[in-house]
Amino acid sequence: MSKEKPVTIRLQDGVSVVALDRKDIWDGADLCLLRETLGHLILMKQCRNVGIDMQQVKYIASGFFGMLCDCHDLGVSIRLLAPQPQIKRMIWFRQFFGEVAEGVHSFLSEPRQILSIEFQPDDCAPSESKCEPNAKTTMTIVS
Repeated sequence: MSKEKPVTIRLQDGVSVVALDRKDIWDGADLCLLRETLGHLILMKQCRNVGIDMQQVKYIASGFFGMLCDCHDLGVSIRLLAPQPQIKRMIWFRQFFGEVAEGVHSFLSEPRQILSIEFQPDDCAPSESKCEPNAKTTMTIVS
């Protein structure tokens, strides 16, 4: 009986592409495996162009985007290949990825749009915080 490998790496157009075989939901354990694989490619093999095959993936644990940011901060070009509609609708995807070829999305150096919002806290209880009545707070968010 042959045992399937949980991770495959292939070279495609000069990019090392990582795939978690037949997984449609990536949980924390899958992200750990992916982080270990990417770490090996980036730190040990000196890969600077990495792709992640997303064609089977419908849901991802929240740490995925942070992991991609860590790789990008190391100077690695990150591409997501064939992401599903559920992934494309995620805020981090819409803000930080741009399509460079059909089905290929590359990590952008800057977010598409930064929003600055002013608001007044409605429920500012002095015992819970140091808010002053009618104080305005400015928050910058990416959406």
